[in-house]
Amino acid sequence: METLKINYKNIYYPPGGILMWIIIFLELITFGMALIAFVNYGSENTAVFHQSRMELNTTFGAVNTVFLLTSGFFMANAVHLFKENEIQKSSVFFKLAMLGGFLFLVLKSVEYYHKIESGISLDTNMFYTFYWLLTGFHVIHVIMGLVILAWTNYGMTKKNSDTAVEDIEACAAFWHMCDLIWLLLFPTLYLFF
Repeated sequence: METLKINYKNIYYPPGGILMWIIIFLELITFGMALIAFVNYGSENTAVFHQSRMELNTTFGAVNTVFLLTSGFFMANAVHLFKENEIQKSSVFFKLAMLGGFLFLVLKSVEYYHKIESGISLDTNMFYTFYWLLTGFHVIHVIMGLVILAWTNYGMTKKNSDTAVEDIEACAAFWHMCDLIWLLLFPTLYLFF
């Protein structure tokens, strides 16, 4: 098997391209500012934030962390195999990564269902305002990531595909951003107060 050559402009060109990394940094800054605001409000309302946090299902959050980290591991393998020109094996790992994302969404939906059934909404208190907005925004990113993964996987497995390594790396970078954001959200929302 022939290894695919990577045609980077120079050694400072990030995997996935500079535009993808600009998007990632902007997303991380947005989530970071929201988490700083969450901690600030929490320090002013510790009793409400603690009581609200105790109502979250930490087991669901931990399992979802495992789902996303495992999915990220599969995505990293998909990139490696694509670079080794093992397209079909790479596609299998793409599908495993998508399965992890799908399982995350299923469990998050169950968690949301329990919150709604308990009457917990966006306006319950400031903790839940942050909870719904931050986790909801993250869910949107995971859904977008799954669409990107599915589209990229479809494109790379077509006959006479023109999918490049840079396309696969951009896809992986976005998916890993979803992992990283969850790694910031999980301890802050589920463990902090």
